[in-house]
Amino acid sequence: MSTFRIMVAAAGLIAAPVSAQSHPEPSPFDRDRVAVGAGLAVIPDYEGSDHYSPVVAPAAIGSVEGHSFVLAGNQLSVDLLHDRPGPGWRFQGGPVAQVNFNRSTLSGIHDPRVRALGALGTAIELGGYVGVQKTGVMTSPYDTLSLTLSYRHDVAGAHDAGLWQPGLTYFTPLSLHMAVAFTASVDMAEDRYARTYYSVSPAQSLRSGLPVYDAKGGIKNWTMGLVGVRTLHGDLLHGVHLVALGTFGGMTGSIGDSPIVAQAGSRQQWLGALGLAYSF
Repeated sequence: MSTFRIMVAAAGLIAAPVSAQSHPEPSPFDRDRVAVGAGLAVIPDYEGSDHYSPVVAPAAIGSVEGHSFVLAGNQLSVDLLHDRPGPGWRFQGGPVAQVNFNRSTLSGIHDPRVRALGALGTAIELGGYVGVQKTGVMTSPYDTLSLTLSYRHDVAGAHDAGLWQPGLTYFTPLSLHMAVAFTASVDMAEDRYARTYYSVSPAQSLRSGLPVYDAKGGIKNWTMGLVGVRTLHGDLLHGVHLVALGTFGGMTGSIGDSPIVAQAGSRQQWLGALGLAYSF
């Protein structure tokens, strides 16, 4: 899910600005760096569920020849614009791809009413993102503030619609062994997405007992989160790290009013994860 991608991406930034504290010349931005890891996350059974299940998600982030990438769970993004070392402004932009498993299987859904609606196809969402990042904001020359806007569209025919996501991330190193980040984002869904996942047809109403409902697009949800990274061995540039994160948000608008959310699930949504990462 997108929230998990944002949080892991924020945590993965440990490989960049913190390292400059101990090696101001030459800048470590000029060399390749990669962090890989995996975490145990507790996430809702579907977007809008009030029942949560554990999942294991892989993650990798890094920069190769000045181009950064993020792989987090079911999403991959690549920054095609060359990284510029040191404090100041830089632009970001590149492709993003996500595999959307929302309600693609019934075995992981706890509520019998939602199971009765039937399984949906797996969506392959392709698109891109643009952003701007400021390094050296307020706490040090190495903290960063990033503003991004992404768009993804399903090309597999599962919901055949698009999603917009503006987001904000603030990251600050506390030392060579600890860093924290705050994130906030909003997901905006097109009509076909809302109808696919949150409408209830007359036939589905008879099977599930949920009322007939015609969902409309708009702001799907908002999310805020906090992530912390603590080095267990080495430092944040090269070592083993413990990563903890949590997010809280809410389903809104027509999607939040859907009986799939308001009656069978919950408008309030949260996510928690704990994992290990290795940077080199």
